[in-house]
Amino acid sequence: MYCIILAAGTSSRLRPLTDTTPKCLLPVGRQTIIERALRSVFHSGIIHFTVVVGFQQWMIVNFVKKNFPSLTIEFVENKDYASTNNAHSLLLALRHVLKGLPGKGQPILLLDGDVLFETGIVRLLKKSHHPNCLAVRTKGEIGGEDIKVSVDEHLRITHIGKEVPLSAAFGESVGIEKFSTEGARALLEILERRAASGTGKNEFYEASFQEMIERGQLIHAIDAGERRCIEVDTPDDLHRAEMLFP
Repeated sequence: MYCIILAAGTSSRLRPLTDTTPKCLLPVGRQTIIERALRSVFHSGIIHFTVVVGFQQWMIVNFVKKNFPSLTIEFVENKDYASTNNAHSLLLALRHVLKGLPGKGQPILLLDGDVLFETGIVRLLKKSHHPNCLAVRTKGEIGGEDIKVSVDEHLRITHIGKEVPLSAAFGESVGIEKFSTEGARALLEILERRAASGTGKNEFYEASFQEMIERGQLIHAIDAGERRCIEVDTPDDLHRAEMLFP
């Protein structure tokens, strides 16, 4: 299994902490966010990584190479990180990873570079028989700005995005997904077309997930249960993360 980590953005909502430091290098307890992610994914049995970098990329590359010399890690540069959103970073990552995979290669794990999570969540996705699935936080408060999902009776996702009403939400998509090679190729085709149309570079990748679903691709919700996870976007998120992951 391959793991893609998206860590290219400027994280303006965390300034001044991120004026000169990428968000993924902010410490939570005694470890940085990306350090925790790499260790958690490695402990679930994954050793091949592709990290998309942009803002202060040299800091991330130097940190990762120094602290994880035994892992197989490739870096992909998003040169347009200041003017694009994570859909463009994902497009670049999938282009890079899929060119080296056969038609039915290994599954791909996708992580946002600002998510802290228990290793058990990755293991849930790995052992799921669903080829395309994502982790959903169903415990705790869900906000209007969270990426929410609605599901059918079989936990197949019907809608994903911030616009999903709270009343219809099964939970929050926490930024941890698994795709089969076939699913990843279908997703890349959608990302490419949306980018070519002019809107795709500046949107969240969940818009392409939604198009996948509307085209008949199945993406299942995997309930994280009591397992801890949090996306760090604001100083309040960072404080909560420090409480969850001391």
